[in-house]
Order: sequence, then structure tokens, then C-alpha cells
Amino acid sequence: MNRKGNTIFWAIIACLLWSTAYAGIKLGLKYDTPFHFSGIRFIISGLIILPFTVKPSTFIRMIIENWKVVAWVTFLQIVVNYSLFYHGLNLVPGALGAVIYGAQPLIIAIVAAGMHKDDKLTRKKILTILFGISGVILISAGRQAFKLGTALELLGIVMILVANVATGISNVMISLRSKDINPFVLSASSLFFGGIILYLISILVEGRPKGPLPTEYWLILAWLCFMAASAFSIWYKLLQRPGVRVSELNLWKFVTPVSGAGLSWMLIPDEHPEWLTISGMIIITISLIVYYTNNRDDTTVLNN
Repeated sequence: MNRKGNTIFWAIIACLLWSTAYAGIKLGLKYDTPFHFSGIRFIISGLIILPFTVKPSTFIRMIIENWKVVAWVTFLQIVVNYSLFYHGLNLVPGALGAVIYGAQPLIIAIVAAGMHKDDKLTRKKILTILFGISGVILISAGRQAFKLGTALELLGIVMILVANVATGISNVMISLRSKDINPFVLSASSLFFGGIILYLISILVEGRPKGPLPTEYWLILAWLCFMAASAFSIWYKLLQRPGVRVSELNLWKFVTPVSGAGLSWMLIPDEHPEWLTISGMIIITISLIVYYTNNRDDTTVLNN
């Protein structure tokens, strides 16, 4: 497998892992509060990665030498992104929230074009993103009706959009400024410190969860911790690879709603295939295949 094929393979693996998060988070929040649940999850995720990083002295040295990158990634990717995403998703209907969050590749492509001189918007890239978003809309419409009306729902949309922007800035910073830090050190430290911050916020605004938590909660938490540790480590490693463009890598996030819909059909009794959902999945699949099988560079830059 060549470098490009290897990158695509691992990008798909990371997105497949992330696609399991939505159902897990929804189930976990039946027993826990958003900040507490996410805080505990990321603290454990960071600790899971530690044995796979480097020796302690090198770990500490890398964090000290690259503290600005670690701080920004922790703040933007973990604290801002997940705080706004968790709470924004609670304010909008599920289908609409999925579409807004599913537009992340477009937001990240715009952010990358503004921050990275070698990651410009091209006609082929924009068309792929637009087809991908149309597929996300069809998938969401096939599973739940769109509804919008209250000011709180509009606030939820804004929160999810800002979360997407924070993720985009974080991704570009990792690509440009993290070459001197091991990606596993970066993922372990950002997840752990971000989890600590979210946990402290939970104590201030949510209090402590009441009563003993059932086995289901701990099983869900265990999977989400493993998933976050694996997916973030893979993604940070890919972002550091020479020649990998942030906007192109994030196109594979369109795989997440496709996989998520398939998992829902298999795991949730009331979920079943709809023709709109299947159409959306086909559109996303074709758009990604066409983009990555066409080796001719599209040099038509749209943002000059």
C-alpha cells in the first residue's frame, strides 16, 4: 500500500471509530451530565495512550518545548469543541444537528484555506464537499424530520458551527506547528488536560452525579475512552504527515454519518433503512471515490 492509500485507510478507520460515538454519548448521558461524562472520558483516554508514547523524561520535555501547541489543541479541540458540541446538540433537533455538524469538512476547508497557503479551495474540492453535505442531509432527513423554530435552537446551531471552526483551527495548527512533538504525546496530553478542565467545569456547574452507576454506563464509557484514544492518535499522526492537506483529510469525515446510520440499523430496533438515507450514503460514497481516484490535480483555486 502506498503512502496515499495508507493515509486513506487510517483516515477511514478513525472516522469509523468516531461514528460509534453518537450512540454511545446518547446512552451515557442517560446516567451522567455532559461535562462530567466528557471529562471522565477524556482523562481516561489520555491515560490509555501514555504507555504507547515515549519515556517519561522525553514526554515531559516534548510538552514543555511545545506547550503552546499542546495548550491550543487542548483548548480548541477538546474544551471548546466538545463543550459547544454537547450542549449545542441538546438544543437542536437530532437531524438538524447532524447536518450542521456534518458540514464540518466545509468549515474546516474554509479555515484551512485562510491559514495554510498550500491548502486552497479548488473547484473539485468544493464540489466534493457540496455533494457530501447533500448526502448528509438526505441521511438525516431519512431518519428524522427537520424542525426549527425557537431562539434556543438557533443558539444551538451557532454553538455547533463554532465547534466546527475550533476543530478546523486545531487541525491546521497540528498540521503546521506540531512537527516536533510525537503525535501520541500530543493526543495523550491534550485529551488528559482537556478532560481535567471539563471535569472541573462539571463540578462548578453540574455538581456530582447521584447514585451508583449501572454496568451499562461503565461499558459505554470504556468503549468511548478506547475510541477517543485510538481515533485522536490516528488523526494527529495523519495531520503531521508530509503532503497531507487538512481539508482533504477531513473529507473522510463524511464516512462518519454513513457508518453511523448503518450501525443504527444494526443496533437500534426502531431504526431501519429508508430510501433517502440510502441515497445519501450512495452520493457520499461516489463523491469520495471520484475525488480520490482522479489523480489529476485541480489547480483552479477559488479563494484568490
